[in-house]
Amino acid sequence: MNHIYNDLSMQAGIETRQISAENPTGERNGGCRAILDAGNPDQRYNKAARKLGKGWKVHPFIDLKSGVTKTLADIKGPGCINQIFITSDLRCYSELVLRIYWDGETTPSVETPMGAFFAMGHDFAPHEVYSTMVTVAPHRGMNCYWQMPFRKHARITLSNDGPNNANIIAYRVLYKLHEVNAQAAYFHSQYRRSLTKATHPEHTILDGVQGKGLYVGTYLAWNPFSTGWWGEGEVKMYIDGEEYPSIVDNGTEDYFGGAWCFHNYDDPVPTDRPKEIEFNSPYLGLPLARSNPDGLRKYSLYRWHILDSIGFKENFKCTVQSLGWYPDSSYRPSVDDITSVAYWYQSEPHIEFPPLPCVEDRWDK
Repeated sequence: MNHIYNDLSMQAGIETRQISAENPTGERNGGCRAILDAGNPDQRYNKAARKLGKGWKVHPFIDLKSGVTKTLADIKGPGCINQIFITSDLRCYSELVLRIYWDGETTPSVETPMGAFFAMGHDFAPHEVYSTMVTVAPHRGMNCYWQMPFRKHARITLSNDGPNNANIIAYRVLYKLHEVNAQAAYFHSQYRRSLTKATHPEHTILDGVQGKGLYVGTYLAWNPFSTGWWGEGEVKMYIDGEEYPSIVDNGTEDYFGGAWCFHNYDDPVPTDRPKEIEFNSPYLGLPLARSNPDGLRKYSLYRWHILDSIGFKENFKCTVQSLGWYPDSSYRPSVDDITSVAYWYQSEPHIEFPPLPCVEDRWDK
Protein backbone atom coordinates (compact mmCIF):
# COMPACT_ATOMS: atom_id res chain seq x y z
CA MET A 1 0.00 0.00 0.00
CA ASN A 2 1.34 3.43 -0.91
CA HIS A 3 1.83 5.96 1.84
CA ILE A 4 -1.50 7.67 2.38
CA TYR A 5 -0.24 11.13 1.49
CA ASN A 6 2.03 10.48 -1.48
CA ASP A 7 -0.57 11.03 -4.24
CA LEU A 8 -2.69 13.74 -2.60
CA SER A 9 -1.65 16.40 -5.10
CA MET A 10 -2.75 14.13 -7.96
CA GLN A 11 -6.38 13.88 -6.84
CA ALA A 12 -7.67 17.22 -8.11
CA GLY A 13 -11.02 16.77 -9.83
CA ILE A 14 -11.75 13.26 -8.51
CA GLU A 15 -15.46 12.81 -7.88
CA THR A 16 -16.09 12.87 -4.13
CA ARG A 17 -19.28 11.74 -2.42
CA GLN A 18 -20.51 11.41 1.15
CA ILE A 19 -23.23 9.21 2.61
CA SER A 20 -25.00 10.28 5.81
CA ALA A 21 -28.49 10.31 7.26
CA GLU A 22 -29.06 13.56 5.37
CA ASN A 23 -27.95 11.94 2.09
CA PRO A 24 -28.33 8.17 2.50
CA THR A 25 -27.47 7.34 -1.12
CA GLY A 26 -24.58 9.77 -1.52
CA GLU A 27 -25.96 10.95 -4.85
CA ARG A 28 -25.24 14.38 -6.23
CA ASN A 29 -27.81 16.99 -5.23
CA GLY A 30 -29.14 14.41 -2.74
CA GLY A 31 -28.49 15.99 0.64
CA CYS A 32 -30.92 17.81 2.94
CA ARG A 33 -33.99 16.88 0.90
CA ALA A 34 -36.03 15.41 3.76
CA ILE A 35 -39.46 16.90 4.40
CA LEU A 36 -40.71 17.36 7.94
CA ASP A 37 -42.74 14.28 8.87
CA ALA A 38 -43.89 13.99 12.47
CA GLY A 39 -44.75 10.32 11.98
CA ASN A 40 -41.30 9.27 10.78
CA PRO A 41 -39.38 7.58 13.65
CA ASP A 42 -36.09 8.58 12.02
CA GLN A 43 -37.13 12.21 12.45
CA ARG A 44 -37.69 12.09 16.21
CA TYR A 45 -35.60 15.27 16.54
CA ASN A 46 -36.99 17.14 13.55
CA LYS A 47 -39.02 19.56 15.68
CA ALA A 48 -35.86 21.64 16.01
CA ALA A 49 -36.16 22.38 12.27
CA ARG A 50 -39.88 23.25 12.34
CA LYS A 51 -39.18 26.94 11.61
CA LEU A 52 -36.65 26.16 8.90
CA GLY A 53 -38.06 23.26 6.86
CA LYS A 54 -36.70 21.46 3.84
CA GLY A 55 -33.04 22.06 3.07
CA TRP A 56 -32.11 22.41 6.73
CA LYS A 57 -31.28 19.95 9.51
CA VAL A 58 -34.37 17.77 9.22
CA HIS A 59 -32.87 14.25 9.15
CA PRO A 60 -29.38 14.27 10.77
CA PHE A 61 -29.66 10.88 12.52
CA ILE A 62 -31.15 7.42 12.23
CA ASP A 63 -32.22 5.06 15.01
CA LEU A 64 -31.30 1.41 15.36
CA LYS A 65 -33.67 -0.76 17.37
CA SER A 66 -32.58 -3.81 19.31
CA GLY A 67 -32.11 -6.81 17.02
CA VAL A 68 -32.08 -4.74 13.82
CA THR A 69 -29.41 -4.40 11.12
CA LYS A 70 -29.33 -1.37 8.85
CA THR A 71 -27.28 -0.69 5.75
CA LEU A 72 -25.36 2.56 6.24
CA ALA A 73 -23.74 2.66 2.81
CA ASP A 74 -24.31 0.91 -0.50
CA ILE A 75 -21.84 2.13 -3.11
CA LYS A 76 -21.24 1.16 -6.71
CA GLY A 77 -17.55 1.15 -7.62
CA PRO A 78 -14.85 1.49 -8.50
CA GLY A 79 -13.68 3.80 -5.77
CA CYS A 80 -12.20 4.14 -2.30
CA ILE A 81 -13.70 4.91 1.11
CA ASN A 82 -11.48 7.55 2.68
CA GLN A 83 -13.14 8.40 5.98
CA ILE A 84 -15.83 7.03 8.30
CA PHE A 85 -17.38 8.92 11.23
CA ILE A 86 -19.92 7.44 13.61
CA THR A 87 -21.35 7.94 17.09
CA SER A 88 -24.41 6.85 19.07
CA ASP A 89 -26.30 7.60 22.24
CA LEU A 90 -26.18 3.87 23.12
CA ARG A 91 -23.86 3.37 26.06
CA CYS A 92 -22.36 -0.01 25.14
CA TYR A 93 -20.60 0.20 21.80
CA SER A 94 -19.73 -3.50 22.03
CA GLU A 95 -23.43 -4.13 21.24
CA LEU A 96 -23.16 -2.40 17.85
CA VAL A 97 -21.43 -4.47 15.16
CA LEU A 98 -19.81 -2.90 12.10
CA ARG A 99 -19.53 -5.05 8.98
CA ILE A 100 -18.11 -4.18 5.55
CA TYR A 101 -18.51 -6.29 2.40
CA TRP A 102 -16.52 -5.84 -0.81
CA ASP A 103 -17.64 -6.57 -4.36
CA GLY A 104 -20.74 -8.60 -3.47
CA GLU A 105 -19.06 -11.07 -1.11
CA THR A 106 -21.32 -13.05 1.23
CA THR A 107 -19.05 -12.93 4.29
CA PRO A 108 -17.73 -9.62 5.61
CA SER A 109 -14.13 -8.47 5.30
CA VAL A 110 -14.64 -6.25 8.35
CA GLU A 111 -16.56 -7.63 11.33
CA THR A 112 -16.00 -6.03 14.72
CA PRO A 113 -17.91 -4.28 17.48
CA MET A 114 -18.04 -0.58 16.72
CA GLY A 115 -16.13 0.66 19.75
CA ALA A 116 -13.23 -1.76 19.40
CA PHE A 117 -12.82 -0.97 15.69
CA PHE A 118 -12.22 2.67 16.64
CA ALA A 119 -9.70 1.73 19.38
CA MET A 120 -12.20 2.22 22.21
CA GLY A 121 -12.90 -1.31 23.40
CA HIS A 122 -14.02 -0.61 26.99
CA ASP A 123 -17.76 0.11 27.23
CA PHE A 124 -17.58 1.73 30.65
CA ALA A 125 -14.29 3.57 30.24
CA PRO A 126 -14.76 5.74 27.13
CA HIS A 127 -11.66 7.70 26.25
CA GLU A 128 -10.18 9.88 23.55
CA VAL A 129 -7.79 8.64 20.86
CA TYR A 130 -5.57 10.93 18.81
CA SER A 131 -3.72 9.11 16.05
CA THR A 132 -3.20 9.18 12.30
CA MET A 133 -5.63 6.40 11.40
CA VAL A 134 -8.19 6.67 14.22
CA THR A 135 -9.43 9.63 16.24
CA VAL A 136 -12.00 9.47 19.02
CA ALA A 137 -12.85 13.06 19.89
CA PRO A 138 -15.00 14.38 22.75
CA HIS A 139 -17.47 12.84 23.39
CA ARG A 140 -17.19 9.43 21.64
CA GLY A 141 -16.99 10.95 18.17
CA MET A 142 -15.27 8.13 16.29
CA ASN A 143 -13.35 8.70 13.07
CA CYS A 144 -11.15 6.44 10.95
CA TYR A 145 -8.99 7.16 7.94
CA TRP A 146 -8.17 3.65 6.77
CA GLN A 147 -8.15 3.77 2.97
CA MET A 148 -10.58 1.13 1.67
CA PRO A 149 -10.49 0.60 -2.11
CA PHE A 150 -13.12 -1.48 -3.90
CA ARG A 151 -13.69 -2.35 -7.53
CA LYS A 152 -17.37 -3.19 -8.01
CA HIS A 153 -19.29 -2.57 -4.82
CA ALA A 154 -19.02 -1.63 -1.13
CA ARG A 155 -21.63 -2.24 1.54
CA ILE A 156 -21.46 -1.15 5.19
CA THR A 157 -23.95 -2.38 7.78
CA LEU A 158 -24.50 -1.75 11.48
CA SER A 159 -26.28 -4.22 13.78
CA ASN A 160 -27.69 -3.65 17.25
CA ASP A 161 -27.24 -6.92 19.16
CA GLY A 162 -28.01 -5.39 22.55
CA PRO A 163 -31.24 -5.23 24.56
CA ASN A 164 -31.72 -1.46 24.20
CA ASN A 165 -32.65 0.69 21.22
CA ALA A 166 -30.18 3.21 19.87
CA ASN A 167 -32.16 6.42 19.42
CA ILE A 168 -29.32 8.20 17.64
CA ILE A 169 -26.84 6.88 15.09
CA ALA A 170 -24.98 9.78 13.48
CA TYR A 171 -22.62 8.76 10.70
CA ARG A 172 -20.91 9.69 7.47
CA VAL A 173 -18.96 7.74 4.88
CA LEU A 174 -16.79 9.85 2.59
CA TYR A 175 -15.57 8.15 -0.59
CA LYS A 176 -14.12 8.92 -4.00
CA LEU A 177 -15.10 7.33 -7.29
CA HIS A 178 -12.10 6.45 -9.44
CA GLU A 179 -10.26 3.52 -10.97
CA VAL A 180 -8.47 1.22 -8.54
CA ASN A 181 -4.97 -0.06 -9.19
CA ALA A 182 -4.99 -3.71 -10.27
CA GLN A 183 -2.49 -4.50 -7.49
CA ALA A 184 -4.54 -2.87 -4.71
CA ALA A 185 -5.57 -5.21 -1.88
CA TYR A 186 -8.79 -5.02 0.14
CA PHE A 187 -9.04 -3.74 3.71
CA HIS A 188 -9.91 -6.29 6.43
CA SER A 189 -10.47 -6.13 10.17
CA GLN A 190 -11.28 -8.87 12.68
CA TYR A 191 -12.26 -8.92 16.37
CA ARG A 192 -11.25 -11.55 18.91
CA ARG A 193 -11.60 -11.90 22.67
CA SER A 194 -10.16 -14.50 25.01
CA LEU A 195 -9.40 -15.26 28.63
CA THR A 196 -5.81 -16.44 28.69
CA LYS A 197 -4.87 -19.48 30.78
CA ALA A 198 -1.98 -20.03 33.15
CA THR A 199 -1.26 -23.22 31.20
CA HIS A 200 -1.24 -21.31 27.90
CA PRO A 201 -0.87 -17.55 28.51
CA GLU A 202 -1.39 -16.42 24.93
CA HIS A 203 -4.05 -14.50 23.04
CA THR A 204 -4.42 -14.93 19.27
CA ILE A 205 -4.78 -11.56 17.56
CA LEU A 206 -5.11 -12.97 14.04
CA ASP A 207 -4.87 -16.40 12.44
CA GLY A 208 -6.23 -18.22 9.43
CA VAL A 209 -5.31 -15.51 6.89
CA GLN A 210 -4.58 -17.01 3.49
CA GLY A 211 -3.25 -15.18 0.45
CA LYS A 212 -1.03 -12.21 -0.27
CA GLY A 213 -1.37 -9.26 2.06
CA LEU A 214 -0.09 -6.62 4.42
CA TYR A 215 -0.60 -6.39 8.18
CA VAL A 216 -1.19 -2.75 9.17
CA GLY A 217 -2.55 -2.47 12.71
CA THR A 218 -3.24 -3.87 16.17
CA TYR A 219 -5.64 -2.69 18.85
CA LEU A 220 -5.85 -4.29 22.31
CA ALA A 221 -8.24 -3.72 25.20
CA TRP A 222 -6.54 -5.45 28.13
CA ASN A 223 -7.99 -6.27 31.56
CA PRO A 224 -5.35 -7.83 33.84
CA PHE A 225 -6.75 -10.09 36.57
CA SER A 226 -3.53 -10.24 38.58
CA THR A 227 -1.57 -7.66 40.55
CA GLY A 228 1.67 -6.11 39.40
CA TRP A 229 3.01 -5.62 35.91
CA TRP A 230 0.94 -7.34 33.23
CA GLY A 231 2.72 -6.69 29.92
CA GLU A 232 5.91 -8.74 29.89
CA GLY A 233 4.65 -10.95 27.04
CA GLU A 234 5.83 -10.62 23.46
CA VAL A 235 3.86 -9.80 20.31
CA LYS A 236 4.81 -12.43 17.73
CA MET A 237 4.18 -12.46 13.99
CA TYR A 238 4.42 -15.67 11.98
CA ILE A 239 4.83 -15.09 8.24
CA ASP A 240 4.15 -17.63 5.50
CA GLY A 241 4.02 -20.76 7.65
CA GLU A 242 6.88 -20.06 10.04
CA GLU A 243 7.26 -22.39 13.02
CA TYR A 244 9.01 -19.64 14.97
CA PRO A 245 8.23 -15.97 14.44
CA SER A 246 10.62 -13.87 12.41
CA ILE A 247 9.10 -10.67 13.80
CA VAL A 248 8.87 -10.54 17.60
CA ASP A 249 9.09 -7.77 20.19
CA ASN A 250 10.70 -8.08 23.59
CA GLY A 251 7.69 -6.92 25.61
CA THR A 252 4.12 -5.70 25.16
CA GLU A 253 4.99 -2.11 26.06
CA ASP A 254 7.90 -2.20 23.61
CA TYR A 255 5.61 -3.20 20.75
CA PHE A 256 3.32 -0.26 21.56
CA GLY A 257 6.25 2.17 21.70
CA GLY A 258 6.80 2.48 25.45
CA ALA A 259 9.43 1.12 27.79
CA TRP A 260 9.82 -0.02 31.39
CA CYS A 261 6.12 -0.80 31.93
CA PHE A 262 4.93 2.63 30.72
CA HIS A 263 5.79 3.83 34.25
CA ASN A 264 6.76 7.29 35.40
CA TYR A 265 9.87 6.63 37.46
CA ASP A 266 10.54 10.36 37.73
CA ASP A 267 7.40 10.96 39.79
CA PRO A 268 8.35 13.42 42.57
CA VAL A 269 6.24 11.32 44.95
CA PRO A 270 7.83 7.84 44.86
CA THR A 271 5.61 4.80 45.22
CA ASP A 272 6.06 1.07 45.18
CA ARG A 273 3.15 0.88 42.72
CA PRO A 274 4.01 3.29 39.90
CA LYS A 275 1.23 4.02 37.42
CA GLU A 276 1.28 3.68 33.67
CA ILE A 277 1.33 6.96 31.74
CA GLU A 278 -1.33 7.51 29.08
CA PHE A 279 -0.13 8.84 25.72
CA ASN A 280 -1.27 9.30 22.13
CA SER A 281 0.94 9.61 19.05
CA PRO A 282 0.38 9.31 15.29
CA TYR A 283 1.12 5.59 15.02
CA LEU A 284 0.99 4.13 18.54
CA GLY A 285 -0.37 4.89 21.97
CA LEU A 286 -1.81 3.97 25.36
CA PRO A 287 -4.87 6.25 25.47
CA LEU A 288 -6.39 4.52 28.51
CA ALA A 289 -4.46 3.34 31.58
CA ARG A 290 -6.90 2.89 34.43
CA SER A 291 -4.94 1.64 37.43
CA ASN A 292 -7.42 0.56 40.07
CA PRO A 293 -5.92 -1.10 43.17
CA ASP A 294 -9.40 -2.14 44.35
CA GLY A 295 -10.85 -3.41 41.09
CA LEU A 296 -10.23 -4.41 37.51
CA ARG A 297 -7.58 -2.44 35.68
CA LYS A 298 -8.18 -1.37 32.07
CA TYR A 299 -5.66 -0.61 29.34
CA SER A 300 -6.27 0.45 25.74
CA LEU A 301 -3.38 0.18 23.26
CA TYR A 302 -2.99 0.79 19.53
CA ARG A 303 -0.24 0.48 16.95
CA TRP A 304 -0.67 1.36 13.29
CA HIS A 305 1.91 -0.20 10.94
CA ILE A 306 1.73 2.51 8.30
CA LEU A 307 5.41 3.20 7.68
CA ASP A 308 6.42 -0.22 9.07
CA SER A 309 3.78 -2.52 7.54
CA ILE A 310 4.31 -6.30 7.58
CA GLY A 311 4.01 -8.00 4.20
CA PHE A 312 3.19 -11.67 3.65
CA LYS A 313 2.82 -13.82 0.54
CA GLU A 314 0.87 -16.90 1.68
CA ASN A 315 -0.43 -16.61 5.24
CA PHE A 316 -0.10 -14.68 8.48
CA LYS A 317 -0.56 -15.18 12.23
CA CYS A 318 -0.13 -12.79 15.17
CA THR A 319 -0.25 -13.51 18.92
CA VAL A 320 0.50 -11.81 22.23
CA GLN A 321 1.51 -13.47 25.49
CA SER A 322 0.15 -12.52 28.93
CA LEU A 323 3.08 -12.58 31.33
CA GLY A 324 4.00 -10.87 34.58
CA TRP A 325 6.63 -11.50 37.26
CA TYR A 326 6.92 -13.86 40.21
CA PRO A 327 8.74 -12.62 43.33
CA ASP A 328 11.74 -14.78 42.36
CA SER A 329 12.11 -12.76 39.10
CA SER A 330 10.78 -15.51 36.86
CA TYR A 331 7.94 -15.00 34.41
CA ARG A 332 4.42 -15.51 35.76
CA PRO A 333 1.79 -16.78 33.29
CA SER A 334 -1.25 -14.51 33.72
CA VAL A 335 -4.97 -15.05 33.42
CA ASP A 336 -6.10 -11.89 31.61
CA ASP A 337 -9.13 -10.74 29.62
CA ILE A 338 -7.83 -9.56 26.24
CA THR A 339 -9.81 -8.09 23.35
CA SER A 340 -8.10 -7.44 20.03
CA VAL A 341 -8.83 -5.98 16.63
CA ALA A 342 -6.48 -6.79 13.76
CA TYR A 343 -6.25 -4.63 10.62
CA TRP A 344 -4.78 -5.83 7.36
CA TYR A 345 -5.01 -5.70 3.55
CA GLN A 346 -5.19 -8.81 1.40
CA SER A 347 -6.28 -10.10 -1.97
CA GLU A 348 -9.72 -11.70 -2.06
CA PRO A 349 -11.22 -14.16 -1.44
CA HIS A 350 -10.59 -14.26 2.30
CA ILE A 351 -11.09 -17.16 4.69
CA GLU A 352 -14.37 -16.84 6.59
CA PHE A 353 -13.82 -15.33 10.05
CA PRO A 354 -14.41 -17.25 13.29
CA PRO A 355 -17.93 -16.68 14.68
CA LEU A 356 -18.29 -13.34 16.42
CA PRO A 357 -18.80 -13.82 20.19
CA CYS A 358 -22.35 -13.27 21.39
CA VAL A 359 -23.16 -9.88 22.84
CA GLU A 360 -22.89 -11.11 26.45
CA ASP A 361 -19.34 -12.24 25.75
CA ARG A 362 -18.46 -8.85 24.25
CA TRP A 363 -19.66 -6.70 27.15
CA ASP A 364 -17.01 -4.90 29.14
CA LYS A 365 -16.28 -6.55 32.48
